[in-house]
Amino acid sequence: MIYQRELKKNLRSLIIWGIALSGIILMTLSIYPQFTQDQETMKELLNAYPDSFKQAFGMDRLDYGSLLGFYGVQVHFMTTLFGSIFAVMLASNIVAKEENEKTIEFLLSKPITRMQIMTEKWLAVMTNIALLNIIIMVISLTGFQFADEDPSMKTFILLVLATFLLHITFAAISFLLSTTMKKARTITSVSLGFVFLSYFLSVVSGITENLEGLKYFSFFKYIAAADIIANQSIKPLYLSIMIAVVSIMIVLSYVAYHRKDIAV
Repeated sequence: MIYQRELKKNLRSLIIWGIALSGIILMTLSIYPQFTQDQETMKELLNAYPDSFKQAFGMDRLDYGSLLGFYGVQVHFMTTLFGSIFAVMLASNIVAKEENEKTIEFLLSKPITRMQIMTEKWLAVMTNIALLNIIIMVISLTGFQFADEDPSMKTFILLVLATFLLHITFAAISFLLSTTMKKARTITSVSLGFVFLSYFLSVVSGITENLEGLKYFSFFKYIAAADIIANQSIKPLYLSIMIAVVSIMIVLSYVAYHRKDIAV
């Protein structure tokens, strides 16, 4: 019941985000053929960027002349950043809104446990994020048709899976906040702040070796396109950290909601 209701309530948001991201992806990939036709000029243009700037965005390790290299710089950062914003906005309000909108009394009057409420709401979050990532994957594959080359499907799938895992990680953190805090606006603000801080640390950690240690505090660095394309894998350490964070956040969410003193 709750699962279906959440899917229905968030369908409009999913469609809007899906259309917006699809448009951005197709528009970006459509310029790739023109980009490859005049590579010398483009290389000169890119060489004009400061080395620190290129290092910050992985441009020094990605081959702009290949489709996946272009995708890694121009599209991957948008799908990871914008998708993370969608994920935290969805998860940060999904539990807290029941108290804010005074619907929790009706919900708890039904023959349903708090564990069921949490499970169905988290499944709804997972489903929405999975659907958004399926849209990203399908539209990206469609956009690849603009280019006259076949990218490595293994590498592309790794990039998609890494993006999905990043979105789930941020969603899990926001989900915990949604069970422990009350004001929806505050939860959303804190969650978005965490996403932008993480992205900022990712950029800063790539500028100089002196700040490289900051990469361990940024989930965006864990799924950097340059590393995935070069290594053909997601580093086991980063993968383990993100899975552990998701697991811990979800367990703590259940515990917090079970113990929460909800006024009805």
